[in-house]
Amino acid sequence: MDPDTAPHTLSAQLLRGLLEVKVEGSAGAPEALFGFAERHNPKRAFLFVSKVLGRHIPVRPSVMDASFEQLAAKIPVDLPGPVLVIGMAETAVGLGAGVHRAYSRTRSDTLYMVSTRHPTGTELFTRFEEEHSHASAHLLHMPVEAETRQMLLQARSLVLVDDEASTGKTFINLHRALVDAGLTQLERVVTCVLTDWSGNAVRDSIGPSVHQVSLLQGSYCFHEDPDAPLPVMPAVGSVAVGEWPLSPGNDWGRLGVRHVADTLAPGLMVEPAERVLVVGTSEFVWRPFLLAERLERAGADVHFSSTSRSPIAVGHAIGHALSFSDNYGLGIPNFLYNVSPGQFDRVLICSETPAQAIAPELLEALNAQVIVDEQ
Repeated sequence: MDPDTAPHTLSAQLLRGLLEVKVEGSAGAPEALFGFAERHNPKRAFLFVSKVLGRHIPVRPSVMDASFEQLAAKIPVDLPGPVLVIGMAETAVGLGAGVHRAYSRTRSDTLYMVSTRHPTGTELFTRFEEEHSHASAHLLHMPVEAETRQMLLQARSLVLVDDEASTGKTFINLHRALVDAGLTQLERVVTCVLTDWSGNAVRDSIGPSVHQVSLLQGSYCFHEDPDAPLPVMPAVGSVAVGEWPLSPGNDWGRLGVRHVADTLAPGLMVEPAERVLVVGTSEFVWRPFLLAERLERAGADVHFSSTSRSPIAVGHAIGHALSFSDNYGLGIPNFLYNVSPGQFDRVLICSETPAQAIAPELLEALNAQVIVDEQ
């Protein structure tokens, strides 16, 4: 536990009940790290909304990077290699990439992969379930390149990255799936999250090889109102190839990467103090984040956010919501939270699918420009 804050409680009255959390340790003020929201999801009513993640709340890239560095610094440096770092779809794929970037500066035997809900048309390595999620199925693809595949299969340490751990069940499911798929040489497992409410659940299940790191630790209790009506959750759980299939040759993590180059819009110019929002789409967030970092270094007032398939009610940490169709041609609703028309001077929506795949209503609402990954 981090001794940075004294234990104290926070609470939120949601439509379906009262959520109470006890913060036992935090690397900073808990209110600066997360807020509360209510899901449109009958399986779980509540959501912890990170204020440093850059997914549901726009965040400056430098603030996001600070959280990457803080988490990476907590990961043991003596893990046996190769070290496989996995970012969890969709919310934590950028967080995982940032943690991997920071941790990989300390050693050369790290590999980054993401779980995904988008088939690539290549060989599947395994799949697992995030049981409480709005989209429970996760895929892990087998790397195509021989060297990358070898690193995966010979991994001796796992670093599993997510934005939060509520029960630890998803990490337990993933670890079991990886072992069953052939990762039989694993010696160490590190869970790496911004907020950890899971106690010792992962260690109790997997064993003493588990090490847990986070920026905040605590516990929660949800007092559900049995008379509250359950919400109708939109159908957002699709795991399929859409109208706009992905190119396996343009990978940033689904097939395993050691490094991802900053390649989006290399000639883009910004004005000093110009208010710019860079928006990633779904799982495509790391190259957009690298663009946002570059624009921030150039002097613009940059924030980063991302579209999501997670259905969340307006209220508490969610002040505004835009709804539109996804850009993969799956016919599922997507959302952009806490971004209002006119809030920024320029909005850049970054996509791994063609520009015509971006919903026109989103572009019109934000007067946005599309930046397409053409690598």
